[in-house]
Amino acid sequence: MATEETKVVLESTLICPSCGHVETETMPTDACQWFYECKSCQAVLKPLEGHCCVYCSYATVPCPPIQEGKSCC
Repeated sequence: MATEETKVVLESTLICPSCGHVETETMPTDACQWFYECKSCQAVLKPLEGHCCVYCSYATVPCPPIQEGKSCC
């Protein structure tokens, strides 16, 4: 959970489950990202069941609302 002493991380590294391609992206702070097209194999990633966005499913850092202890979207 983010506090005044900790800052929300806006960069996260997505890892494509289809081809393993790794790409660091800046996460949006004003919307969920439900789809992401892999820049290598063009697979369209969608959140796994129970996850709110592609960052919570396939990335190294969860989305900003989850980092803050809020529900996403």
